Amino acid sequence: MKPLRVAVAGLGTVGAGVITLLHDNAATVAARAGRPIAVTAVSARDRGRDRGIPLAGLRWYEDAAALALDPDVDVIVEAIGGTTGSAPALVRAALAAGKPVVTANKALLAEHGAELAALAAERGVTLAYEAAVAGGIPAIKAVREGLAANDLTRIVGILNGTCNYILTQMRARGIEFAEALAEAQRLGYAEADPAFDVDGIDAAHKLAILAALAFARPVDFAAVHIEGIRGISALDIRLAEELGYRIKLLGIAARTQDGIDTRMHPAMVPATHPIARVDGVFNAVMAEGDFVGRVVLEGRGAGAGPTASAVVADLIDIARGRVTPVWGVEAALLSAAPSVPIDARVGPYYLRLMVVDRPGVIADVTATLRDHAISLESMLQRGRSPGEAVPVVITTHDCEERAMRAAMARIAGMEAVLEPPALIRIEHL
Repeated sequence: MKPLRVAVAGLGTVGAGVITLLHDNAATVAARAGRPIAVTAVSARDRGRDRGIPLAGLRWYEDAAALALDPDVDVIVEAIGGTTGSAPALVRAALAAGKPVVTANKALLAEHGAELAALAAERGVTLAYEAAVAGGIPAIKAVREGLAANDLTRIVGILNGTCNYILTQMRARGIEFAEALAEAQRLGYAEADPAFDVDGIDAAHKLAILAALAFARPVDFAAVHIEGIRGISALDIRLAEELGYRIKLLGIAARTQDGIDTRMHPAMVPATHPIARVDGVFNAVMAEGDFVGRVVLEGRGAGAGPTASAVVADLIDIARGRVTPVWGVEAALLSAAPSVPIDARVGPYYLRLMVVDRPGVIADVTATLRDHAISLESMLQRGRSPGEAVPVVITTHDCEERAMRAAMARIAGMEAVLEPPALIRIEHL
């Protein structure tokens, strides 16, 4: 049977992993796909570099976009990355030429996915992206196909292994963020410039894609509220443990009566919840549907093997002729539900203050919370040190984010409050 002819653009971790998997598991892939899947062309910047993979006999293109016009290529794998330059140029050229595209590029899909999905629909070709979210975890297929009969109400995820590793080390060893980050960089889990990971942007790209798929609407990255983990301290992690919580960088996409709520931020989750137990570089995705209930998937979210596994799963679908709209439904049926701002979030909060230990301080703090209609659930003060700084921890009952923010601004301005308050949302999943 005629093989599916694949061009791979980008020969870094992902691209090289795809070629390795297709070579090493050729018989298994052919059996699952119903025909062989063969790489026939590649594109990368440096021809002379030894990548440790079989490249003999493959056509090589300096210009990645030229792959789209190769008559001996049936499908394009985009593993270049980035939202400008050759990656978007290749994807647009391939779709315009009527060739399916498989991509691991979450940033491209999050920021330009609405346009690319429209182009794929117009040309009647597949734009597949299993590898763009949570690496080897089949999160996209689970949401789009396995849970297709359900009205989904919420998607929750740990979507960045670097951040999860850092938070895990901070909890396990009592170390501060900077030390845990340095260790992650030494081990290769974090880049030299870690901002994309630790500031929550990478995970927010993935959440935007999951939200679009779960709620059948065009991807809207701009609507995602994003906070990273730089402000999390070892003290907060220790106090969270005392309160029965663990701190995770959590992505939450939920359908509410007012629209779609999408946010990426540190959150305290009950220590007994499955998400709280996902440690190290592992990712997890939890989906909730009206008939299926709760489904939790866990696995490695990055790396050559897991990501290549996801890319090749998409290639097998294409080889079999399985076609699904990019966001799960036809373009004409996509939802126009509005995005809900973070100010509308309602839930409990953890508030930690460093205050001068003197009479009247706590009364001033609680009066401010009362003035903003915020009810206290509990208060902790560890030790006494008259005239010195002590931590005070307050947890609240459900209240509006906008009220909490207003109260926190007033509290931060108090003379006895010595540093900006730490505020972490509590999520009872």
